[in-house]
Amino acid sequence: MTEHQTTHQAEEDARNESIRIWLNGRIVSKAEAVVSVYDSGFMLGDGVWEGLRLYNGTWAFIDEHLDRLFDAAKAIDLDIGMTRAEVLQAVKDTQMANEMTTDAHARLMVTRGVKSRPFQHPSLSRQGPTVTIIMEHSKPKIARPIRLATVPHMRGLPMTQDPKLNSHSKLNCILACIAAEKAGADEGLMLDVNGFVNTTNACNFFIVRKGEVWTSTGDYCMNGITRQKVIDLCRENQIPVFERNYSLVDTYGADEAFLTGTFGAQTPVGEIDGRLIGDGQQGPVTSTIQGLYKALIQREAA
Repeated sequence: MTEHQTTHQAEEDARNESIRIWLNGRIVSKAEAVVSVYDSGFMLGDGVWEGLRLYNGTWAFIDEHLDRLFDAAKAIDLDIGMTRAEVLQAVKDTQMANEMTTDAHARLMVTRGVKSRPFQHPSLSRQGPTVTIIMEHSKPKIARPIRLATVPHMRGLPMTQDPKLNSHSKLNCILACIAAEKAGADEGLMLDVNGFVNTTNACNFFIVRKGEVWTSTGDYCMNGITRQKVIDLCRENQIPVFERNYSLVDTYGADEAFLTGTFGAQTPVGEIDGRLIGDGQQGPVTSTIQGLYKALIQREAA
């Protein structure tokens, strides 16, 4: 059996040792890209972020990503201190500084900034936000379909920590990932508050049953941009797709399963809770969706 892997596993690239990072208006080396121990993100996980993917000189679906970033910042009453145009220019400047043209991944992070004292009240963050862009040469590389294990951790209700927020507070998902690893899997399959299959700790989740593509209702998971693109592509290409409640029984009996996310696009799942999904390999519907998504990316980057 192939050793453990992650859904964000990538080829090693020596160029990443000398990447340049955007930090509060300056492009600096890795060694210089440091923030205060008083920073709200370090101290409390108080911030929001986006993952971006570069294909042939184009940051895919950048408008949707910026919409989600600014919506999340508004939801937590965080002033990014930059316009959309300024954020986009910062991404492009970082890309140029690293001479990147394709197969790159960016993590754009905004925290509430440095605190005057080490306590949680947001009014103690008085110096303005901390904005960082980490950009790496990154080509996905997985050796086999992903293995999932159902974990006890759930994505919560909106009145606790809204799962639609791409927040720096990821401990719940990290604990889910740890539980999955302890069970011998790569990633955790998380249920919603009603016990229906929901999402994984890092990606959105889909199954295929008798030619139909199923995913969760979306009420308790990240509003994934790649997730929505897959749903739209299915509808545009007469592939039956449903956002619905479904159980582990439905999942174990699926013909195929796959994950979606900005980094890996569509990643096949071969096993869930020790049960083989289909023949354990990537299925034909997943392959079709991958082809449609690649064509969409080519149009986006044209």
